[in-house]
Amino acid sequence: MKPFQRICFFLCLLGGLQVKAQGPPMNLGNRAFGNNSGGARGKSDSLQKRDLLADSITLYFRYFDSTRNRSLDSSVNDFTRRLPLPYTFQNLGNLGSAARSLVYQPLMKPGFDAGFHAFDVYGFSEANTRFYQTTRPYTELGYMIGTKAEQMVDLVHTQNRTPNFNVGLEYRFINAPGYLKNSNASQSSLRITTQFRSRNKRYGFFLVYFSNKSGVSENGGVINRKRLDSLSLNDPFELETRLGLSGAVNRNPFNTTVTTGNLYRKNQFLFRHQYDFGQRDSLVTDSNVVRLFYPRFRIEHTLRYGTEDYRFLDLNTDTVRYQLFFNYPIQTGTVLEFRDRWRNLQNEFSLISFPQKNNQSQFFKTGVSLQQVWGTIDTNTAIRLNNVFGTVEYRNRTRNQVWDIEAKADLFLSGFHAGDYAVWASLGRSLGKKSGWLRLGMHQVNRSAAMLFRPESDFPLRNPGNYNKENNTKLFVRYELPQRDLVMGAELHLTANYLYLDSFFVAQQESKLFQVLQVYVSKKFKLAKHWNWYTEVHFQQAAGNPPLQLPLLLTRNRIAFEGNFFTNLNLSTGLEFRYMSGFQPDNYSPFLGRYFYQQQNRIANRPDLHAFLHFRIKSFSAFVRAENLQTLGVTQNGFGFNTPNFPAYDYPAPTLWTRVGIFWRFVN
Repeated sequence: MKPFQRICFFLCLLGGLQVKAQGPPMNLGNRAFGNNSGGARGKSDSLQKRDLLADSITLYFRYFDSTRNRSLDSSVNDFTRRLPLPYTFQNLGNLGSAARSLVYQPLMKPGFDAGFHAFDVYGFSEANTRFYQTTRPYTELGYMIGTKAEQMVDLVHTQNRTPNFNVGLEYRFINAPGYLKNSNASQSSLRITTQFRSRNKRYGFFLVYFSNKSGVSENGGVINRKRLDSLSLNDPFELETRLGLSGAVNRNPFNTTVTTGNLYRKNQFLFRHQYDFGQRDSLVTDSNVVRLFYPRFRIEHTLRYGTEDYRFLDLNTDTVRYQLFFNYPIQTGTVLEFRDRWRNLQNEFSLISFPQKNNQSQFFKTGVSLQQVWGTIDTNTAIRLNNVFGTVEYRNRTRNQVWDIEAKADLFLSGFHAGDYAVWASLGRSLGKKSGWLRLGMHQVNRSAAMLFRPESDFPLRNPGNYNKENNTKLFVRYELPQRDLVMGAELHLTANYLYLDSFFVAQQESKLFQVLQVYVSKKFKLAKHWNWYTEVHFQQAAGNPPLQLPLLLTRNRIAFEGNFFTNLNLSTGLEFRYMSGFQPDNYSPFLGRYFYQQQNRIANRPDLHAFLHFRIKSFSAFVRAENLQTLGVTQNGFGFNTPNFPAYDYPAPTLWTRVGIFWRFVN
């Protein structure tokens, strides 16, 4: 389905829904929906008192592999909660383009890894999958439009077909034609979930399917960044780029054709089913009998099947530019294509015991997994990998909510990735309602090099090989005090055999151990009756002279006028700025889809400055933003918004950028 057809479909869906606007999603009375003339239908007494819960909804969700119930977030003070790109991430200036974290976050996953993660932040994953429980069908529709026809469509729908069977649907589409030549980006994600529990509560299953598609044009950066000061039309689209031909560019928001760029596709299917043995019980009330079941022992099987397709394509190659900017010899007009395709099948068999019958948040789990991976490199070479790994896990969140203990270990016993492992342990303790929550923990991962760095890959790494296993250890402490809106913590990362790129096509491995210390604080300050100051500060320092470039300081601050006005208006308006200290940011290799280490160019950008007006009226939320106000200045083009920041040396970020987003919640 084309993007234009998608939008029309969702508008028709919105028009066809017979729904009532909803307020906060938890336990809503009929006052949140207004008067309903049909409420007394079939009643002879028009003065009969209405049932306040007649139009209410109870809705909560759990993340996959979690037993903690959570409620939806209806706040409007932070726009990044609506975007898939957190403020700690930096892309190449265009929503949907390759993004990386400004805070050190090594990949903490053992076993098979294809090696392509530049667009992961935009897509759905197993870890962020939600399983809902709701008493009534619930839908949320969202649409955002920005400068240069940037747009995002967001859909969430869930309903319980029966009290013990829920289905959910999520869809998100991002399209940004870009402000530079050959920079259009498209991200499309779909997720379907179901969960079922039998009437006797012994058998249950969870099903997840998600698909992420990325079509991102790559321009390699501008050829001459100094020309930004002397643009004839004051439009960066005039600038020539290192990849792509001037005659081949397209700014049509409904045309996401990629002639020079990356085409990634990932599909994942998961089916987990379980059978419980335990104790029956019942709860007798005045009107009915509630059947209860306490599991004591569980047999569980999890099936995962996924496909991954990674492709770089250039139909507009130019000999001079490839040699001059990338030192890559090629004949003009040659079609350049690299492609890796993978299929992954995994079966996990587990046994779970529950020591305390009325606390399913305490359990001990042991299991073994059999994994088969098939690869197709280019169109001819076939690869097959096998792994066997074991899992041991213990969790205990006490019923009085004082202690929260988690411990888990995965070890690859045999196969291609034998010796890989992951160990996680954390201890949480409630210090009292007025004293907050404290958590200590550690996470260690020993992982093989991604397939991108191995000779089997079709991508043009000049020195592929059998690199040593990378080892990452994270020690962390986190303290939360909700009454004071305070979160603070520290992390110490220890990394050995760090594998990275140091140019467009060359990999390096740092054998010696280095460490990165991070300290962060998040706090809300009450300045006046309706004035609030939100501040988030990250400090990080690397020791051991590693091949790693990080800003010493990263901070985001928001000064907002907020409050509830006219009964139903929830308002948040003000200024937001993000600042990072000067450093030498990584450059980007479009051919490998990864950022790489560089020391030649240092960047000290102005703080990002945005003005915003956010509000919510019952179930309707709107976000109006004017971003990148810091680009206002005087150049050869005159006075205006024409002094952009640079996320990477040859990639200018947008100047003044406006966004308008609406999000509407419905209950059927």
